Amino acid sequence: MIKVLFICHGNICRSPMAEFVMKWLVERAGLSGRFEIASAATSTEELGNPVYPPARRKLAEHGISCAGKTARQLQAADYGRYDRLIGMDGANLRNMRRICGGDPEGKMHLLLDYAQRPGQEVADPWYTGDFEATWRDVLAGCQGLLNALILEEKR
Repeated sequence: MIKVLFICHGNICRSPMAEFVMKWLVERAGLSGRFEIASAATSTEELGNPVYPPARRKLAEHGISCAGKTARQLQAADYGRYDRLIGMDGANLRNMRRICGGDPEGKMHLLLDYAQRPGQEVADPWYTGDFEATWRDVLAGCQGLLNALILEEKR
């Protein structure tokens, strides 16, 4: 089983969008039983809160439900549990390394590294209000990540 954890600051916009887009892509590829996919926050600000309504609406436009998802915080133990920890921006990566005590196994990456946009950050709709740009970034990153994981598994 391939285990992927998406991480952003609050776990109410970008990382849950990535979680549910990835689940949708995996299901469409007929690979649901081979993946465990979740998301988390680096902060405590939104713990227990549902996905932000505009993010929920953007997912729903594409027939994707995120019902029942509430924000949770990344824990150090998640490093051992997941094969990939995928951050949305550089600040997320720094906080992920701090929380997990580093990245000795090289499991931490930016989502857009998988969209052939290394070092670029997923647009943060909390500040921009542009959930369409975030959708495009998340979709491209998740498609690239899924392709990379399938290729790795075949090796």
